[in-house]
Amino acid sequence: MWRTSPQQQTRRVDIRSLPASRFAPLLVLLLGAVNVFAFAPFGVWPLQIATLALVFGFVLRAPSIRRGALLGWAYGTGWLIAGTWWLYISMHQYGGMPSLLAALAVALLGASLSLLAGLATGIGTWLRQRWQLSDAASLLLVLPALWALAEWSRGWVFTGFPWVSGGYAHTGGPLAGFAPLVGVYGLALIAAWIAGCLALAAQRKSAIALAVVALAAGYGLKTIGWTEMHGKPMSVRLLQGNVPQEMKFAPEQIETTLALYHDMISAAPADLIATPETAIPLLSRQLPPDYIGRLANFVQQTNSHLLLGIPVSDGPTRYANSVVGLAPSSAATFYRYDKHHLVPFGEFIPPGFRWFVNLMNIPLGDFTRGKLLQVPFAVNDQRVLPNICYEDLFGEEIAAQLAASRHADMPEATVLLNMSNIAWFGDSIALPQHLQISQMRSLETGRPMLRATNTGATAVINARGEVVAQLPPFQRSTLAATVQGYKGLTPYVRLGNKPVIALALLMLGAAWLARRKSGGKSQKPPKNR
Repeated sequence: MWRTSPQQQTRRVDIRSLPASRFAPLLVLLLGAVNVFAFAPFGVWPLQIATLALVFGFVLRAPSIRRGALLGWAYGTGWLIAGTWWLYISMHQYGGMPSLLAALAVALLGASLSLLAGLATGIGTWLRQRWQLSDAASLLLVLPALWALAEWSRGWVFTGFPWVSGGYAHTGGPLAGFAPLVGVYGLALIAAWIAGCLALAAQRKSAIALAVVALAAGYGLKTIGWTEMHGKPMSVRLLQGNVPQEMKFAPEQIETTLALYHDMISAAPADLIATPETAIPLLSRQLPPDYIGRLANFVQQTNSHLLLGIPVSDGPTRYANSVVGLAPSSAATFYRYDKHHLVPFGEFIPPGFRWFVNLMNIPLGDFTRGKLLQVPFAVNDQRVLPNICYEDLFGEEIAAQLAASRHADMPEATVLLNMSNIAWFGDSIALPQHLQISQMRSLETGRPMLRATNTGATAVINARGEVVAQLPPFQRSTLAATVQGYKGLTPYVRLGNKPVIALALLMLGAAWLARRKSGGKSQKPPKNR
């Protein structure tokens, strides 16, 4: 049943011979660009599945491995350039890079990262030809598995850049119910499988029923609570200073910024007060002698807890992108969290790329790396685990920190906190996209996520991944809310991405076994054209 029949082969040849097939790579490139509307702020999540279904249909008809790889690469390129075009703002407007070079850099980044997508569809085409797979085996087993592995690989190759990974499109859709089990890459796998069902539906109407079952299962899983409430709710104040990026590190602005955040912090007490990333734009050793002391006095007098974004110096040439915590019971002893997952070119310089960084004017561009496992900050009976900006793209690292609570020396975090400054990307879709990423981390971990940002999106996300409070972007304001902490470990926190990788490999193994059972023999793939 898994072998391709002569009738199917004939039908494919007829389709390939259509003149429109010559334009398939261009059409797929446009589909990739359209895919951006599946993500925040637009949220049309069915587009992510529909566009991928069309791509799988084109790949299934690819006459050669080269064409199959080209189609995946074209789709990924359109998708990533449209989804991350705002990098141009940081490089050109704030980094001072020439506009043409900045645009070229964005295009090259999207095209290079999309090689993983091209590798997935190229290998899928090669396996279809070599194993003589049926359309069902290709669409329901091979292509979804390889696509998910490509998505996962983008999260760690060259330190990883998993922005607009396919699973993020589904934070508000039915597939969100799967997030506590399999995480964002598991959602990417399930979405790709549903896309395969849709691509197969023209031949087998029953494939639609399979897609409906998967969506219904996601809805059902939303009713399960994987974690439970812990302790008493705490009051929080999240500060949004709205300091223009072009002025943030200007010497004439420093004194104004220090006064701004001192006044915002001391305006009212709260169990937890949090500032954005690098709200204080000076190294800790460069601060006025009494600055931290005055904040410590406020914390003690009001019984508040403060998490302050500030770069901390550990030597003449060593500094970390850090969070410093002040507690009323030990104001003389600082809590410290150092950013672990640094941004290439923005926070560390990859070997051989000093010339590229020198084309821009980005301050504090070579931080030292913090440890992967760091203790949370105690706020009454809650434990707040910070992450800084880009770090909340890496759900497996946050899960690893939470899973470490199974060891006696690591207390369990009950609330997550993201402290960001993405003013580097202006008034662009980067802000709502980053909020959507934080929503996914709440879904995966079963914990609320607080967000304190410079220009937006400052928000409170509950343990179900829902935004329950948010400040308007590009306004100087404070978000006050009450937040309930949660404890317990979701399946994703316990196992990370291992089940998704294992399932993808099992799907490939199932395709190979189905081919053997059907009596198919390996054959040399046709010469690429």
